[in-house]
Amino acid sequence: MGPCAAAKKLSEFDPKTFLSTINGGRKITAFPKKQMIFVQGDSSDAVFYVQRGKVKLTVVSKPGKEATIGILNEGDFFGEGCLTGQLLRLCSATAMTDCSVMRIDKKSMVEVLRRESTFSEMFVAYLLARNIRYEEDLVDQLFNSSEKRLARILLLLAHFGKDGMHETPIPNVSQETLAEMIGTTRSRVSFFMNRFRKLGFIDYHAGDALQVHSSLLNIVLHD
Repeated sequence: MGPCAAAKKLSEFDPKTFLSTINGGRKITAFPKKQMIFVQGDSSDAVFYVQRGKVKLTVVSKPGKEATIGILNEGDFFGEGCLTGQLLRLCSATAMTDCSVMRIDKKSMVEVLRRESTFSEMFVAYLLARNIRYEEDLVDQLFNSSEKRLARILLLLAHFGKDGMHETPIPNVSQETLAEMIGTTRSRVSFFMNRFRKLGFIDYHAGDALQVHSSLLNIVLHD
């Protein structure tokens, strides 16, 4: 198969449909908002796939300080550390909204990755893209101000520039969570959010949904 044909096949591949046809080794569970999916230190023996809703990943240090390291959406995988020999979960996963999550046993996931080349290509591409995102997060944390970090994370949460999507509302992400994600205090987040709102970069809607406008890029791009 040539590279063009392979790319076409990959673009037409629907992981949600494919995963629903795996024989055995999978279980779909509904998690209400705020319910734990797994806890830091639990046995790492499965990969998870978000079918619907949002999932928050957090870590807790020995002194008890909690940090949010990621917010996952429909179509995202998590818990893949088990595939590399990770015995215990290094983070906790919590439903941010009502969620539908598929649990795929490690053995079944390994078998599918070995047997289905299209799924393997898609999964590897997903992991590489997320690794790049983690590198960008590290650079952002090291070199940018907390105001720029907040603007960037809001644009990412709104899926700005992804698949032609623009200004997607963000449902119910607390200022505490945003503070954990960018490494600052809630009071600083509150200050910047009020400033963004006054400048017309963001708007609040019914149910506390947050509308992020493309003009927020001015903060990220400003030196």
